[in-house]
Amino acid sequence: MNRRLFVSAGAAAIVAAAGGYFYQRSDRPAAPAAEDPLAALLAMSLPDLQGKPQALSQWRGQPMVINFWATWCAPCVKEMPELDDMHKKAGKVRFVGIGVDTAENMRKFVEKVPVSYPLLVMGAGAIDVLRGLGNPAGGLPFTLVLNADGSINQKILGQIDPITLEKTVLALAA
Repeated sequence: MNRRLFVSAGAAAIVAAAGGYFYQRSDRPAAPAAEDPLAALLAMSLPDLQGKPQALSQWRGQPMVINFWATWCAPCVKEMPELDDMHKKAGKVRFVGIGVDTAENMRKFVEKVPVSYPLLVMGAGAIDVLRGLGNPAGGLPFTLVLNADGSINQKILGQIDPITLEKTVLALAA
C-alpha cells in the first residue's frame, strides 16, 4: 500500500511539473518592457518655482536642452550664466533647468543669478531619473540635448564646454 501511494504521488508530481513547464512556455503575451527613461522624463509634469505644474511635453517637437543641476553643485552654478546666454541666442531651442534641490533653495539662487529659462523642481528623486538616462553615478551637472523629434543628440556629464554646446544649439536652431 505504501509503495502504491509513493508511486502515485511521484507520478502526480511529474505531471504537475510538466504542466507547469508547458504553461510557462505557452503563447502568453510577454510582460511589457520597462518604459524608456527619456520618454518617462518627457511625460512628466514638474512644479516650477511658483509651484505651478509644467508638463515637459509642452515643448514636444522642439529641440531642447535639459540641464539637471543643484544650488549646492559648484560646476552647476558656474555654468548657469553660460546656459542663460545660450538660451537667449538659441531661437527655437528650448532650455529647461531641472533642479535636484528644493524650490526654496532654487528661488534664493535665482534672486542672485537670474535665469531666463524655466526652472522646474524634481528634488532628490531626480537621481534615479539621471541613472535611467545613462548617468549611473547620478552626477551633476548633467545636460541632455534633444533633437526636435525627441531623440538624444548629446549627453554631457559635468560642466558644459560652452563653445561646443553653443555650436550644437545653434545648429539645432537653424
